[in-house]
Amino acid sequence: MRIASDIGGTFTDLVALDESTGAISTAKVSTTPSNFAQGVVDSIDKAAQDAAETAFFVHGSTIVINALTERKGVRTGLITTRGFRDVLEIGRANRPDIYNMAYVKPTPFVPRYLRREVSERLNYKGEVLTPLDLDDVAREVRFLLGEGVEAIAVCFLHSYANPAHEIACGEIVVELAPQIPVTLSHQITQEWREYERTNTAVLNSYVHPIARHYLDHLETSLVGMGMPRESLHVMQSNGGSATFDAAKDAPIHLVESGPVAGVIGAVRIGELIGERNVIALDIGGTTAKTSLVENGMPKITTEYKIEHRRDFAGYPILTPTIDIVEIGAGGGSIAWVDDAGALRVGPVSAGAEPGPACYGKGGERPTVTDANVLAGRINPEYFLGGEIALDVAQSAAAMASIGEAFSIGVEEAAMGVLRIADANMMNALKLVSVRRGYDPRDFTLVVFGGGGALHGAALMRELRVKKTIIPLLPGVFSAWGMLMTDLRRDYIRTLVTRIDRVTPERLDGLLSEMSAQAEREMMAEGIAPDAVVLQRHADMRYLGQEHTVKVQLPGGVIDAAALDEISARFHALHEQTYTFRLDTPVELVNYHVTAFGRVPTPDIQRVDATGNRLETARKGTRRVNFDELGFHEAIIYERDRLPVGEALRGPAVIEEPSSTTVVFPDQTLTRDEYGFLHIEMVT
Repeated sequence: MRIASDIGGTFTDLVALDESTGAISTAKVSTTPSNFAQGVVDSIDKAAQDAAETAFFVHGSTIVINALTERKGVRTGLITTRGFRDVLEIGRANRPDIYNMAYVKPTPFVPRYLRREVSERLNYKGEVLTPLDLDDVAREVRFLLGEGVEAIAVCFLHSYANPAHEIACGEIVVELAPQIPVTLSHQITQEWREYERTNTAVLNSYVHPIARHYLDHLETSLVGMGMPRESLHVMQSNGGSATFDAAKDAPIHLVESGPVAGVIGAVRIGELIGERNVIALDIGGTTAKTSLVENGMPKITTEYKIEHRRDFAGYPILTPTIDIVEIGAGGGSIAWVDDAGALRVGPVSAGAEPGPACYGKGGERPTVTDANVLAGRINPEYFLGGEIALDVAQSAAAMASIGEAFSIGVEEAAMGVLRIADANMMNALKLVSVRRGYDPRDFTLVVFGGGGALHGAALMRELRVKKTIIPLLPGVFSAWGMLMTDLRRDYIRTLVTRIDRVTPERLDGLLSEMSAQAEREMMAEGIAPDAVVLQRHADMRYLGQEHTVKVQLPGGVIDAAALDEISARFHALHEQTYTFRLDTPVELVNYHVTAFGRVPTPDIQRVDATGNRLETARKGTRRVNFDELGFHEAIIYERDRLPVGEALRGPAVIEEPSSTTVVFPDQTLTRDEYGFLHIEMVT
C-alpha cells in the first residue's frame, strides 16, 4: 500500500493506493487541533488500512506554518557576527505600505538581548579577515543557556562562501549544550543576503523542537500500528518528499508542506490530458491557494515570505518553495461587515470546531459554505456523501445578520458573500498569471479541494481560461498529489559574476561539483543511480538590478555556445516577466541544482463507464442561484454514473461524496476516459 495523509485546517484527508490492483480508497475526518497526529491515525482507521502493508507513507502537515503564525515555537537564541545582531531588526527598507507613516516593521522572532555577537569576520569571497574567537562563543552560549533558550541559531556574515566558522561554533554549542538543537545557516541555505539567511536560520530553530516532537509522536503512533519506519516520508515545500529524519533536522522545509502537493497533482493531470500549462487552484475549508505551472514545471521561488500582505512585509524564508499565492478564502471563511459598512469574507475561518453554522456544532457566524447551501449549490442531505446532514435553517439564521446590514433577503446576502469570495480568489489567480506576464487564455484551470469544483466554473467565466478540470477525488486531491511526488533536494550557491567575464570551465566546474554532491546524498538515501534526475537553473539579472529571474540551464557541458544560449534565455524570460529587455551586461548570481529521486508513482486507471447514460446519472432537479444569470432549475447528476465523452449543457450540478461541481447555463461539461470533468464555455 501507498498512503498519503494531508492535514488541513478543517479536515484531515487520506488517500491509499493498492499497488497490486490499482484500487484507491479515501477517508476524510475532522482535523484534531489538540493533537494533529490523532487525525492521521483516525483517517487510517476509517479507511480500514492495514498499516503493516504500507510500502510508502507521505504526510503533509501545517504544524510548521501554524507554529510560526501562531507564535507557538520555542525560546530561541541567535549567535552572529559582531556588529550584526540587529540585522533582524533592520530587515529591508522597501516597506510594502510606503505611504503609511505609522508603519511598524515585523517584530523579530528573537528579542535583542538573545541576539549575541562574537568576534569573527569573513569577506564575500570566504576569506578570513578576523578569526573566530572561541572564548566569545563559549561565553555567549553559556549566557543563552542561562536565559533558558530551547534552541540556538548561528548565522555569520558570508558563511555561504565559507562555513568553517559556523561549523566551529556549532561544535562548541553541541559540546556545552548537547540537548539544545542548533541550526547553522549554511546547512539550510548557501545563498547570500544576510537578513534572509539569518531569519531562515532563526525560524528553523524556532520550530525545530515543535516539529521534532510532532514527527516523533506521529512516528511512534504509526510504527505502533505496524507501519514500517523506513516507509515514513513527509512532503516538503519544494514539491518533493523527504524522510522523517531529514525533516526533523530542517523543519523549515515543511512550511508549505500540504499545499504544494496539490500543485504536483495538477502537473500530473496536465500531463495526462495534454495540457502542460495549468493553473492549480485549491479551495479548502480555511484558505484558497493557487500556483501557475508552465510547460509542466511548477514555479520555484526562494523569496517566500510568511504573513506577507499588502500592508505588512512578513518574514522571509530563503529555501526553495513552490510559488504559491494563498488567501484566507475557503469554505469556512467567515463573512462580516467592517466598520465602514463593507461586506468582507475571511481571512478568519470557522475551522473544524465549531465549523460553519450549517454543521450544527455551535457555529453562529455565516461562512462561504453556508452561502453555497443557501444558493442551492450544496445538497444538505449529501454533504460528505451524507455523513454530515447540513442544517439549512442554521445557515439562514447566520446569514440574516448580513442581510439585515444591507436591508436585503437571506438569499441575496448569500449571493453577495459568494461574489466577494470569488473576487478574492480571482485576485489570487491574477497574481500568479496576468500580473506575471501570462495570458490565462493559454492555460487550463485545475480546481480541487472541497470548494474547488463549487467555484471553478464561476472563476473561469471571468479569468477566461481554455477550460476547467475537476480531477478525481477533488476533496482529497492534495493527499492524492503526494502519491505523485519524488524525493527532492535543492542545492543553491551564490557566485556573482558577469556572464561575459565568467569562463565556461569555471561555471561547468561549479555545477559539476554541486551535481556530484546531489547524487551522493540521493544515493545515501537509498535511491539507485539511474533513478536520480538533475535539473539546473541560474538566478540572473541585468547589471545594477537588485533581484533576479530564474533561468533553466541547458543540459550537458557548459561551453561558449551554452553561455550564449543561457544569455538568450535570460533576455526572453526577463521580457516576458517585466515587458522589456536591456542592452546591458548580464550577471549570474545564484546556481541552483535540483536532484529528484524518482520513486514509482501510481498509474491513473481509465474508468469503466460501460452502460452509463445521462438519463441514469440524473438524480433530479434543484433550484440553484447562478449569480447574474439568476435562479435556474438545475439538473442534478451523480458523477460516477456519467458517461464518457458525452457533453451535457448547464445549468447542472454534479454531486459526489467529497465535492460538488456547479455548471453554469452558458457552459458544458464532459467526463473524459480518466474520469476527470472538463468544463468549457459555450461558443
